[in-house]
Amino acid sequence: MTDGTSRSTPATPARTRPAPTADARTAAPSPRPAGRDGYTISEVVARTGLTAHTLRWYERIGLMPHVDRSHTGQRRFSDRDLDWLAFVGKLRMTGMPVADMVRYAELLREGESTVGARRELLEATRREVVARIAELHDTLAVLDHKIGFYAGARRAPERHSA
Repeated sequence: MTDGTSRSTPATPARTRPAPTADARTAAPSPRPAGRDGYTISEVVARTGLTAHTLRWYERIGLMPHVDRSHTGQRRFSDRDLDWLAFVGKLRMTGMPVADMVRYAELLREGESTVGARRELLEATRREVVARIAELHDTLAVLDHKIGFYAGARRAPERHSA
């Protein structure tokens, strides 16, 4: 995967991950201890604000695939996993349906041949966000108008009584 989620599945237990792509480098990763790469689920919960249930669900539905495991079977999240979760959080904030996020993750796993489809999916989401922002600006203008009206109405009796 790219976008901070580069994963490979070699035949050996040691997994190597390719260097992050431009998408991953543009994500704003949270500050982490230098040289640390292997977070427990409770550490990821503390860093991301997500619940352990949500992290397991993300893994189950394919949104967070191939999380490494310790020798005892405990999940070990990498810095790339945390970057991916930050990106997924941004997608959630856009209102992107989970099914579309999973589709995006699937496209990433399919490789470079899906760049156009990934871009198309993100552009569609961007158009929806821009439309919602416009609606919110209109709503804000109505609120500002009403607030101004009520602020003026409250001052009006004071002027008349003086």
